[in-house]
Amino acid sequence: MQQTEFAFVLPQGYVDPEGNIHREGVMRLATAYDEITPMRDPRVQRNPGYLVIILLSRVITQLGSLEQVNTKMIEGLFSGDLLYLQDFYQRINQNGHSRLRVACPHCEGEFEVETVPVGE
Repeated sequence: MQQTEFAFVLPQGYVDPEGNIHREGVMRLATAYDEITPMRDPRVQRNPGYLVIILLSRVITQLGSLEQVNTKMIEGLFSGDLLYLQDFYQRINQNGHSRLRVACPHCEGEFEVETVPVGE
């Protein structure tokens, strides 16, 4: 069975209006619909950079104890967290997992390692 959801830990964390920090979350694999739909959004048409905000708000299914994730929350992330999530999105959607193929510099043997979320 293919894994479709992946846990992550934000480097800094989202700070909600009450001052609570939310770092642990879950991101699901994106569908074609997830990537196409935001292109019709007027915010993306005015500013193509907004695409990532909408896209992440669609694929992050959980963030800390928050009931839902929306674009306003993604807008409120620290820039380091936004970069982390963009990279995480790319890794799981291009590879289908959060593992990387690496080679040992000593023996040149190749193997896969599970990436450890930043902050853990």
